[in-house]
Amino acid sequence: MTAVDARPPETAHGAASSVLYTYDLAPTKREGRRWGAYNVFTLWANDVHSLGNYAFAIGLFALGLNVWGILAAFALASVLLFLLLTLSGFMGHKTGVPFPVMSRIAFGIKGAKIPAAVRGIVAIAWFGIQTYLASAVLSALLLAMFPGLSALDTNAILGQSTLDWITFLALWVLQLVIVSYGMQMIRRYMAFAAPTTLITMCALAVWMFVRADASLSLSIDEPLIGGEMWLQILQAAALWVVIYGTFVLNFCDFTRSAKSRGAIVRGNVIGIPLNMLFFAVIVVVLSGAQFKLDGHVITSPTDIVRTIPDMALLATASLALIALTVAVNLLANFVAPIYALIDLFPRRLNFRRAGVVSAVIGLVILPWNLYDSPIVVNYFLGGLGALLGPLFGVIMADYWLLRKSRVNVPDLYTEDPRGEYHYRRGFNPRAVAAFVPSAAVAVVVALVPLFHAVAGFSWFVGALLGAVLYAVIADRTTQIRDVDGESLAVAAE
Repeated sequence: MTAVDARPPETAHGAASSVLYTYDLAPTKREGRRWGAYNVFTLWANDVHSLGNYAFAIGLFALGLNVWGILAAFALASVLLFLLLTLSGFMGHKTGVPFPVMSRIAFGIKGAKIPAAVRGIVAIAWFGIQTYLASAVLSALLLAMFPGLSALDTNAILGQSTLDWITFLALWVLQLVIVSYGMQMIRRYMAFAAPTTLITMCALAVWMFVRADASLSLSIDEPLIGGEMWLQILQAAALWVVIYGTFVLNFCDFTRSAKSRGAIVRGNVIGIPLNMLFFAVIVVVLSGAQFKLDGHVITSPTDIVRTIPDMALLATASLALIALTVAVNLLANFVAPIYALIDLFPRRLNFRRAGVVSAVIGLVILPWNLYDSPIVVNYFLGGLGALLGPLFGVIMADYWLLRKSRVNVPDLYTEDPRGEYHYRRGFNPRAVAAFVPSAAVAVVVALVPLFHAVAGFSWFVGALLGAVLYAVIADRTTQIRDVDGESLAVAAE
């Protein structure tokens, strides 16, 4: 049974709609769910240690935060993320549905396409960009190992050399193959990549520490102090949460296959507070050791990897960074648009076909041009990212405050006007009314130069405003029922 040939089961209001119900969008059966604490942990073991995250964290050292300030920022951020992701994860375990279906609870069976589309657009753009960044590492490795390939690196075709195109397409195909085997293969790949990543980054930090004669610079020459330091710590913590603004929305895409709430909590405890502090320690060792050696601040672990004198170690470290980036891409930027596309075109797409469409879009947008354009990254992707906070606020307020986690899962798949989530022609006007002004405020805070000093808090501003507005105007007169989705459920991967 696939997305295009699944026969919709019966609900309390007749057969489930073929527009709303497919095999890939159906809830998962509770019996047979395979994601344990280790699988949840591997989500964060891979995603936290991404090249982009290292560049962000190392940038804090360059901005003037000392070692203790960086650790404080990540300690605060990890507590916030643990709470947000646990709340979001419990929703997936309770209902067994992916994010586009989860959004129907608050926004309605048709209105849910708004948050799914926003999340999908952001993810597809970053899928292409992350693939490009990984391909750059692979190109550099190949040139170091085989200098003769430099002849393929002198021309330009749509902004990329022949060698760059070869490495980009190789990694693009690799990710497409992994996704074509479904969530089970993604889970297995993460289980392989997580320990590889942790061992590699730990070994890199130890190597740098030894190079610096077992000593570190605790800060740059003129570190931030007093109020400036604490403001930077708070902004760093807030921005770290913003980086995960996408994940806190669609964490249910993964926890819908979790064995228990306990597995989510245990995986999150090890993967978020403990793993993020471990990540922060690696950051301060890499930054402090490099600054101790030559007074320069690196911008990414790749800066250090390129200095490794032994070719075998250089190849091992580079391949580990590539494997890591692929894992992050699969988690954060491939699964979300797949479910969004299935939700938009349920009669034509299943998981595999949606993966192909998502990958093709990520290719044709020529992501290296996006990444090299500050206007695109800051305004287009930054503006879309600011919308994620209000979406999260509305969805969380509806689920936890209004419904108190009671969900009528079968009604998520019916177009019958009597359905609980039909609202007004498939849209919940109160959710939209809470989302629009809070989204406008969040975008203004994120992008208007006047608010530059507090731009890092745009996600929180939007999330809190969206939650408060929805809590005030939500309809509390309708009956809320709690019905599981076992009658419609399919086997979890």
